[in-house]
Amino acid sequence: MVFGRERVEYKTPDQVRLMRRAGLVVADTLAAVRAAARPGLTTADLDAVAAAAIEGAGAAPSFLGYHGFSGVICTSVNDEVIHGIPGSRVLAAGDLVSIDCGAIVEGWHGDSAISFVLGPDGALDHKLPDGDLVAAGADLADIALVRTTEAAMWAGIAALASAKRLNAVGEAVEAAVEMAGEFNGVDYGIVEEYVGHGIGSAMHQPPDVHNYKTSASGPRLRSGMCLAIEPMITRGGSETSVLEDDWTVVTVDGSRAAHWEHSTAIMEDGIIVLTAVDGGAERLGVFGVEPVSLD
Repeated sequence: MVFGRERVEYKTPDQVRLMRRAGLVVADTLAAVRAAARPGLTTADLDAVAAAAIEGAGAAPSFLGYHGFSGVICTSVNDEVIHGIPGSRVLAAGDLVSIDCGAIVEGWHGDSAISFVLGPDGALDHKLPDGDLVAAGADLADIALVRTTEAAMWAGIAALASAKRLNAVGEAVEAAVEMAGEFNGVDYGIVEEYVGHGIGSAMHQPPDVHNYKTSASGPRLRSGMCLAIEPMITRGGSETSVLEDDWTVVTVDGSRAAHWEHSTAIMEDGIIVLTAVDGGAERLGVFGVEPVSLD
């Protein structure tokens, strides 16, 4: 492990393999939380599911105790963008729920987030045809937001495969959001106050990973960098505020928000999504990118 001038941590292949193990714990935990989500459950109930999954995998939660945070996961609902604290809030059908999760294996972190619309029987699959989702009571505007945010994340990740500088990620994310907005007839907001980040022996590390175009080119991309790509998109404005709990970030205009995130490693011969079970193969294939193997 070495550091560059900006204190970017460059990982060895063996360290990336440990991060892959942490990433798969996160993937399994998010899948368990999504499968458990039901109207009538509290966000604390979902936190308990996550805690059991991480403990059962022999890992430790990244979030619990982080600067005093009291949850294992972040549970953000509707106009809550990120950092929602699990508690007594009761989930209802039609809620747009974002879950952010981190786990540690042998000192190395994985970090990922998903968003879904809650139906009467559980989380709805936003890949289903619109007619099926409407029949399940979904607001198609929320479904479109979830799809847009996830697609923007994958566009940003795919940019890592060929880009020379980090600003290409933000350019790709913004372009994907704008394209979806034109198609859907919606002026989506890209939250700028919170960004992605480096990840490794600590959950948050340099460099910042913007979700929008910047004038600065950013650091040069090189093997050993591990980055969390995480766009936060709203159905309205991009301005946010923090609630009195000093954690929960909400949209100022009350518009609903979605949040997707994956931790990704840049290797000598390509990239791999550490928190995706398939390494990113399915979604990166759309961009002509094949993730590398760590074997």
